[in-house]
Amino acid sequence: MWVDPNLNEFYSRVSRIEKSHAKGYGFEASGTLGRKASSRAGARTFKVLKPLALALLIGVGLKGVIHYYIGAQTYESRVSALAAGAGFDPVGAWLMQADPATLFVSSQLQSILPR
Repeated sequence: MWVDPNLNEFYSRVSRIEKSHAKGYGFEASGTLGRKASSRAGARTFKVLKPLALALLIGVGLKGVIHYYIGAQTYESRVSALAAGAGFDPVGAWLMQADPATLFVSSQLQSILPR
């Protein structure tokens, strides 16, 4: 019976891979999509910025809906009353002031849902 010498090398490599897998090691070719975590710093930054951007977007959207619902005059009077308060009230007033993004959301809602 004729045996290919490369076959012995193949089986020894397969055996090494199976032993490594049993120890918890993995094998992935570079450039392929796999389960290995990326070690790039940009990926970690993106993981932090994504939730922050979502929170900012939700906050601006909520402020725009409140501005549309209660009206510009009432909104400004409530923010100024909040600014005159004590403790953390001025911080809340600073966060709730009508910025351009809030006014944009409110104006878009006004055009979609006129009163």
